[in-house]
Amino acid sequence: MPTTKSTVALLGATGSIGTQTLDVLRLEPEAFELVALSGGEQLSELAAIAREFHVARIGVISDAHRDALADLVGPGVEIVVSDDGLTSLSQGADIVVNALLGFAGLPVTLAALQAGKRLALANKESLIAAAPLVAKVRSTPGASLLPIDSEHCAIHQCLASSPGQPGFPDVRRLLLTASGGPFRGWTHEQLRGVTKDEALRHPTWSMGAKITIDSSTLMNKGLEVLEASALFGIEVDRVDVVVHPQSIVHSMVEYVDGSVLAQLSRPDMRLPIAYCLGLPERFDHGWGSIDFTQSLELTFEAPDRDAFPALTLAYEAARLGGAAPAWLSAANEVAVGAFLDDQIRWSEIVGVVARVMDRYVADPLDSLDALIENDAIARRHAHGIVRT
Repeated sequence: MPTTKSTVALLGATGSIGTQTLDVLRLEPEAFELVALSGGEQLSELAAIAREFHVARIGVISDAHRDALADLVGPGVEIVVSDDGLTSLSQGADIVVNALLGFAGLPVTLAALQAGKRLALANKESLIAAAPLVAKVRSTPGASLLPIDSEHCAIHQCLASSPGQPGFPDVRRLLLTASGGPFRGWTHEQLRGVTKDEALRHPTWSMGAKITIDSSTLMNKGLEVLEASALFGIEVDRVDVVVHPQSIVHSMVEYVDGSVLAQLSRPDMRLPIAYCLGLPERFDHGWGSIDFTQSLELTFEAPDRDAFPALTLAYEAARLGGAAPAWLSAANEVAVGAFLDDQIRWSEIVGVVARVMDRYVADPLDSLDALIENDAIARRHAHGIVRT
């Protein structure tokens, strides 16, 4: 176990990943010290976390939130605001956990890597949208990027037996497993009548609303394909998706000699969180442990790309490269938001994204300004389509 404490900045502390990260920190007080955190609207919860862990720096999204939080935490706590404030929180920590939602997590991702920190990343959209920009700062001395996402964390562990040469020439393919979401096996007719309650009822994981809807359309898995390609430097055609309803095998790596390595555990996000925090050490928590003396069924099947075309859209965006993944991610955020606000039906989500992608104009995405512009254009197209 570590002999000195590592300091941790937890951004997105009140969300699903954030609260489970706190579970890990509570069990390892000798290994970690939480020195900074951020949250959204749940100011009372944020204040309670700050008091429990004696955190002196907190990030919020507006001046109004800062003023309200100041009344809750009292003097002695520094409260920072907006993107600049959030990125500054990572400067004084050894490990940055980025559990922010959507495109908002990108500045933190870039700042943490530029500062040479260990980045435990749960914000897949920022990496997907900005893969060319993130690639430039990953080589910063001391910087490392570890995926909290269960599938990519599984692949990270399975690749440990590889020499790690660029492009992993000894690897034939990465196999991302998918639960299939709540609508696995549904027909087109059934999918046309999906309700919000049904879409928010994931069969395996307890997650936020946006990622739960993404899982129901399989867009989440499409985004994970893009993420895997960017994270591990493997072309997207060597990343496959296989449906595994039991969610025991979190992902696999197939090597050129035919060997397949897999990471198995019961679904529990605290396991990959603890892995990313503690590497190269592993903590003796037993989260997700399996009793192999009991009956265990593992089944696999191909995803139904006809019923769930989001996967195909993601592969197409990956092959286009440049700003195309940013357009895909931005358009999907708008479409999912519109569905959650009862503006469109579930069956229209991916159609909105497809119509936006039809308007994509190639851009190599060589700067943050270019990314911001492309993100805005894609969102503008998506909002326009939603309103028609």
